[in-house]
Amino acid sequence: MLNKTFTLSDGNKIPWIGFGTGTALYNQDASAPVKQAIANGFTHLDGAQIYENEDSLGAAIKASGKPRSELFITTKLSPKFTLAPGESVKASLQESLKKIGVDYVDLFLVHQPLPFVNNGTLPALWVGLEGLVKEGLTKSIGVSNFKVSDLEKLLPEASIPPAVNQIELHPYVWRSAKSIYDFCKSKGIAVASYSGLQPITGGKGGPLDDILPAIAARLSKDYGKTVTPAQVLMKWLIQKDVIIITTTTKKERIEEYLDAINVPDLTTDEVNQIEENGVKVLKRF
Repeated sequence: MLNKTFTLSDGNKIPWIGFGTGTALYNQDASAPVKQAIANGFTHLDGAQIYENEDSLGAAIKASGKPRSELFITTKLSPKFTLAPGESVKASLQESLKKIGVDYVDLFLVHQPLPFVNNGTLPALWVGLEGLVKEGLTKSIGVSNFKVSDLEKLLPEASIPPAVNQIELHPYVWRSAKSIYDFCKSKGIAVASYSGLQPITGGKGGPLDDILPAIAARLSKDYGKTVTPAQVLMKWLIQKDVIIITTTTKKERIEEYLDAINVPDLTTDEVNQIEENGVKVLKRF
């Protein structure tokens, strides 16, 4: 099941899990971790202009020897980008393509809704992104960190609606994120999650501290091998049809994360337990 994909609204397919080059790899040489991720089964690579490491992402892709056709590559428009005279979305993406060393990306996201929502340039920006699809510089376009109100401003203007909205999504933001999750689902926009493991990697001392290990123990018996709390969180996301973006520098973690797709499903009671306790706190990371 490692090759599980979601079909986007534009008909393109996206792998269920992606290796992120932000967070710990932000402004760092990402070549060794990305090369290791590809060697151990990742085919979906998630970059961004603001991470300032697209060149090392490209170096890892080249060093991996993996055919371009077997990889799914995402990058994101920098929040620092403006539609100032002489600047174009096309030139911005072409610079990224040059750094990554590819002719196209599979997905190009607007990294943040601001400043475009506030200054009224979002429709013009989106027309620019739609042009990139028509020119073959990206297969799909989408957004990141967009709220319901942001999408409500964009959707009436879009001839190609966003295929993806990548947001912070885990049980400790479920109370506030559920509205955008539901809205995206109603509009056929795939939801991708970053920081999905924060309840265990950065949120110790929360109401899920005892619940996730207990669920992991039950799943371990059914699976016949150890299931981790991280895999429980991933399974929660998978069962919500959410694309997972995660990162690690450890080979054993890569194997653990990729195996989450094979873990038995959470029961309805376990999903409810995670959500009912997750919403007791609101922790953004």
